[in-house]
Amino acid sequence: MKANRKETTRTLGYNVHVVGVPAPGMHDLYHALLRVPWWAAFAIIVGGYLLLNLLFALLYLWVGGVANATPGSLLDAFFFSVQTMGTIGYGNMYPVTRAANGLVVAESVAGLVVTALATGLVFVRFSQTRARLAFSSKVAIGPMDGIPTLMLRVGNERRGNIVDAQFRLSLTRRTETAEGMTLYRLEELPLVRRRAPALSRAWTVMHRIVEGSPLHGYDALMLATADAELQLEVVGIDDTSLQQVHARNTWFPGAVAWGSRLADIVSETPDGDMIVDLAKFHEVIPVG
Repeated sequence: MKANRKETTRTLGYNVHVVGVPAPGMHDLYHALLRVPWWAAFAIIVGGYLLLNLLFALLYLWVGGVANATPGSLLDAFFFSVQTMGTIGYGNMYPVTRAANGLVVAESVAGLVVTALATGLVFVRFSQTRARLAFSSKVAIGPMDGIPTLMLRVGNERRGNIVDAQFRLSLTRRTETAEGMTLYRLEELPLVRRRAPALSRAWTVMHRIVEGSPLHGYDALMLATADAELQLEVVGIDDTSLQQVHARNTWFPGAVAWGSRLADIVSETPDGDMIVDLAKFHEVIPVG
């Protein structure tokens, strides 16, 4: 397998170049079609359908034998190909030679395969349930019950709930071994609560920075020097589709607000009703 390609991604204002990437093969085509946006998937399906019809139109133009088709007309051959592949069969144009009939058989088989593949692809894309989670733009680090605590907020943007949501917060930082080798170590940060019975509009994920925590003794400068990244993974069951959904988000040192806490978004009315103000979802408040 040749590995002469290069991929480039951009994050936090700098480019990450990955060289020696193996060339994608046809075995990755299905996975690629599931990852592209909807408009691109439809464009590929429609474009492939028209291209296949054009190919058969050229073959019909070559072998001839289509009644009532203008001799040498690629447009008539294309229309006949579409009628054949779509099993429309108006009857105005039809094959009259064995070569043309053989092409009709081949196109009918190709049409069945293409239709089955396109139907399966569209069905799988429609049946996929993708999480729509909102993550706070800032990570706050401040006292909570007198203990330095890392706090971030996550919420479900859909009206339903994510049942049995599980959270995993990890820290990636650059370190050097005794031999001078540079490593990026990933360490999991213990959470106050790793599970939520039902994740709806907002949930606060907290990690206490106590002795033994990978963040113990860190400040803003040390976090930036270590090229640190915080990543939260969320996994749960969508209560509408009953399918598992997952999402993740990454925060870099510039998104960490030291000496702050997340703004309160829950309040009560004089009547005792509860108000959840999502306008404050990303807001942080400095604390002394």
